Amino acid sequence: MQMHQTMMGFRRDPDVVNGARVERALIRRVLGMTSPYRTALIGFLITVVLSAAVGVVPSLLFRSLLDDAVGSRDKALVLGLAIAAVGVALANATLSLLQRFYSARVGEGLIYDMRVALFDHVQRLPISFFTRVQTGALMSRINGDVVGAQQAVTNTIGTVVQNVITLTITLGLMVALEWRLTLLTLVVLPAFIIPARRIGRKLQVITRDGFMVNASMSNTIAERFNVAGALVVKLFGRQDRERDEFSTRAAQVRDIGIASAMYSRVLMVALGFVAAVGTAVVYFVGGRLVISGTISIGTLGAMTLLVSQIYQPLTQLTNARVDVLTALVSFERVFEVLDFPALVAEKPGAYDLIDPTGRIEIDHVWFRHPAPAVSSLASLEEGMPELETEPSEWILRDVSLTVEPGELIALVGPSGAGKTTTAMLVPRISDVEQGSVRLDGHDVRDLTLSSIGDAVGFVMQDPHLFHDTIRENLRYAKPDATAGEMEDACRAARIHDLVMSLPDGYDTIVGERGYRMSGGEKQRLAIARVLLKQPAIVILDEATSHLDSESEHAIQRALDAALTGRTAIVIAHRLSTIVNADRILVINEGQVVEQGTHDELLARGGLYADLYRTQRDRDHEEGGIRRIDTAAPATDTIPNLSTGTMGHP
Repeated sequence: MQMHQTMMGFRRDPDVVNGARVERALIRRVLGMTSPYRTALIGFLITVVLSAAVGVVPSLLFRSLLDDAVGSRDKALVLGLAIAAVGVALANATLSLLQRFYSARVGEGLIYDMRVALFDHVQRLPISFFTRVQTGALMSRINGDVVGAQQAVTNTIGTVVQNVITLTITLGLMVALEWRLTLLTLVVLPAFIIPARRIGRKLQVITRDGFMVNASMSNTIAERFNVAGALVVKLFGRQDRERDEFSTRAAQVRDIGIASAMYSRVLMVALGFVAAVGTAVVYFVGGRLVISGTISIGTLGAMTLLVSQIYQPLTQLTNARVDVLTALVSFERVFEVLDFPALVAEKPGAYDLIDPTGRIEIDHVWFRHPAPAVSSLASLEEGMPELETEPSEWILRDVSLTVEPGELIALVGPSGAGKTTTAMLVPRISDVEQGSVRLDGHDVRDLTLSSIGDAVGFVMQDPHLFHDTIRENLRYAKPDATAGEMEDACRAARIHDLVMSLPDGYDTIVGERGYRMSGGEKQRLAIARVLLKQPAIVILDEATSHLDSESEHAIQRALDAALTGRTAIVIAHRLSTIVNADRILVINEGQVVEQGTHDELLARGGLYADLYRTQRDRDHEEGGIRRIDTAAPATDTIPNLSTGTMGHP
């Protein structure tokens, strides 16, 4: 069952639900979400009351037919009652349509509101959120739980209200017609409630288990039916193993489906039998009362019709508390994500950065991941060890640097030293805990996020392309870009000729995450995307480290165009690519430990010199291996970031 817990992240035992209390704060919050639909809710309640009132009219018409029309042989009354029956049917149909309209208006409106709110909130959450939560779990919240929350309002709570109103009106009429038969119908109620409660609880558990195993199966499909997952399966030859594991999950879905169907049918049979017994009691006692002349045959007929209308509402109301609490779990799960702190938010009064020049100031910055970023995920990942509830260790410690407009600086250092974190503070992917980050003298926390996004371009080591056309991927940077602007950007990125050689040109679908493109082609498209928005600042996360020499050379020429006249921060893993940077900053354990030009740092003989010599020796060893295998030249030529020319390290 650990798999079930991992996928759903929220499970309640029926006994726990029975002992739980409805939190008033949760109810108020749910009602707050329904407030825009107050008119539709009022309309829904009115149609429910009218439907319940109209629902008892046929029994009164039947009573009048037997006692008045048939007994007195009044053909005109028979015709009138028949017309009235048709009118009742039309009224029921109209009310049913209106009730469905109002219900759909509220339900679909809630689904829309919650999905948009969840989507908007999740995309603003810190990156640490996405590193700890499965994509399938988030999709479950946006799809399954949102629908469950909607059903809690329009189905569960609506059904409870409808049953209460129907039961009140029906019982009131039954008491008015014949109170003794009404009491008899309530005597068999315990026998009616027992199977409903016992089997109903079992069905609740089966239903929740069904949600969990379905979520598990869906997550398996989502992970395997994408390019990366399918490739891993094929590379390791695990198709049979994957089939067996999926078969196990599918078998669980099958078994739960069978169990749910059987328990549902048993419940229907049991309730039908008890209802038949109750109706038989009414027949027996009511028939004797008619024979003795105590009540009329019309009254017995009306009571027979009404008694069938009270058992189902009574049964549903016996489990109403458990049903409502279980349904509200969906709201709790939705609110759980909505309440996760965004950490980076646009403050009131934020203003745009106008005509940025590209000056960057990182002033005595201290950074660590705050506690909510690592602790609030526990309920989203049930089945995992309890996560930390304290802030992370300091990632950056009193880091200061200034980058002048048009200057190219490189960030180097051991893995995990804090290079990427430092760069990510500039586009405000995260906020500092102490100190400040300023663009053109403006604290990034005072600026609008959209203007920061326009000012800063980021070329990642593994760029992400959406499963869409090349044109739409480029327009993601500038939605109103013209065809000419896109072509100019692609020419600068050295990718236009390749795009035009494709059968569909700029309308070519790149595939999921751009897998139909090579690594170099994806990288050049990413550079073109950055060039299209013309940022004042460009950040490169070692954009050429995993590419072959030919692709690297083409991309280097594209990067030269991207960096021309712009401030640039380069996160470098291969030190030979940044020897001509204006300044090199060496970061170690979250601190800037050295800075200067390449020659100055080599002469100083510190950490940079050690890293450079280690990489140079390794490159020479790899060059020797390549000479043996491919007869390649003894010395590799590596493009230079600042000049774009081929030079020796």
